[in-house]
Amino acid sequence: MEQVRALLLDLSGVLYVGGEALPGAIEAVQRAQAAGLPIRLITNTTREPRAAIIDKLAGLGFGFESAQLTTAPSAIRERLESESRSPLLLVHPALEPEFEGVPTGDPDVVVLGDMGAAFDYAVLNRAFRVLMEGAPLWVMGTNRYFREADGLSLDIGPFVRALEYAADLKAENFGKPDARLFHAAIADLDLPPEQVLMVGDDVSGDVDGARAAGLTACLVRTGKYQDGDEQRAQHRGAGLADRLADIVDALLS
Repeated sequence: MEQVRALLLDLSGVLYVGGEALPGAIEAVQRAQAAGLPIRLITNTTREPRAAIIDKLAGLGFGFESAQLTTAPSAIRERLESESRSPLLLVHPALEPEFEGVPTGDPDVVVLGDMGAAFDYAVLNRAFRVLMEGAPLWVMGTNRYFREADGLSLDIGPFVRALEYAADLKAENFGKPDARLFHAAIADLDLPPEQVLMVGDDVSGDVDGARAAGLTACLVRTGKYQDGDEQRAQHRGAGLADRLADIVDALLS
């Protein structure tokens, strides 16, 4: 990893799980920061606005600024405004402030985030009807599942696939593994992508996405990692580590 000059970190499963920081993660971040190693953050988390995520990280003991974090909701809001779109917003209630001021009457696009317990037949059927009228489907990720404090939980991907199948269309993904989100996250670093190491716990979203975007990648055996994931990651040319602290130790040694 001698060519690595910056880190791009996933959040859940790399820095924390549920409401607790992962062992060694806080200290690893502090060591990297003290050494002057730039860190950027990227996430498909769509249950919290960016400010709340930064506050949550601070509460866990991490010191990051909002400018270091790139999210799918922020990318979608920029696109909505640039195209003067009126969305059917299907997002978690906690995320609604992220879209404050965006007009939502007579929707011409369906925006789908992780609604958690608010996902039900009526919600999906309303989205289906708008899609059948010709609206595109913009989504904040296609992950299959993630890890919460009490175990694995369904993520947004299964609901995206249901709507794609029903309306016979292809969603436009604004989250990982889309290369645009990775490039947006590291744009201010002024480094070639291969000199940025993406660290994640998800082979499809983190490793595959980063490699397709030209970044170096490493899978950690924390978070949603499952036995056998290492074969898929290494097939993509990615590294493997037990936890973030081991990666930082290797980079700074």
